[in-house]
Amino acid sequence: MSNFLQELHKPSIMGILNVTPDSFSDGGLFYSRQDALKQALRMVDEGAVIVDIGGESTRPGADPVGVEEELERVVPVIELLRNESDTIISVDTSKAEVMKSAVAAGANMINDVSALSAQGALSMAAELQVPVCLMHMQGKPRTMQKQPHYDNGVVHDVKDFLAARVRAAVDAGIPRSSLIIDPGFGFGKTLQHNYELLNGLAELQSLGLPILVGISRKSMIGNLLKVGIEERLAGSLAAAVLAMERGASIFRVHHVAETRQALTVVSACQRDGNL
Repeated sequence: MSNFLQELHKPSIMGILNVTPDSFSDGGLFYSRQDALKQALRMVDEGAVIVDIGGESTRPGADPVGVEEELERVVPVIELLRNESDTIISVDTSKAEVMKSAVAAGANMINDVSALSAQGALSMAAELQVPVCLMHMQGKPRTMQKQPHYDNGVVHDVKDFLAARVRAAVDAGIPRSSLIIDPGFGFGKTLQHNYELLNGLAELQSLGLPILVGISRKSMIGNLLKVGIEERLAGSLAAAVLAMERGASIFRVHHVAETRQALTVVSACQRDGNL
């Protein structure tokens, strides 16, 4: 399963599993290994084809986590899930050391909010030869929401950034066919930026790579609707539908069953009702 991207159906759902005490939505809920395993298997049963396991919160204002602590959080959970399921496992990390250990433990994919910009990440990803998602983020999690700006417009600048990181990845020895792009909703973007990006998402299709979106429960939903985290399902589903209509094919979500149902309806319409 070194490169599964060509075999992924559209749309594909990536279930979020944060093995952290402080993630913005589910921090602490699945911190124990057995709780994390149960949640992962539940998401697979509900239709997730990828489970994205992360051990470091990247919410706005989050403090960084050391390598050893991140390894202790994610590697045992990856091992447990791999023993129970052949689902695709993604490791949500920017650290080369965590990438290496996670893949050795059974992960099939790297999901990097820093787009392989951290020390050693590019060369490690090239060595591991697994699919990689490159995400756009302006700044760092701790400071990214302090006056983000885009000189040429958010869609243009995000597209240029992702194109540059794709070139860097290919130059490092990562096959282009192993790359996914993520515009990074909520990562160094104002509310206005996020909706401009969602509206213009189709422009990223010119890069010719699968587009992953992570909008689920984010503040771009809550701040627009003036609702708390637990009340953001309807807005999250609406955003997922709009993203799919604009070319997204992989959806990183908390609500797997509900998102699968919503996107199945969109898929039926995109096939002109030919079921």
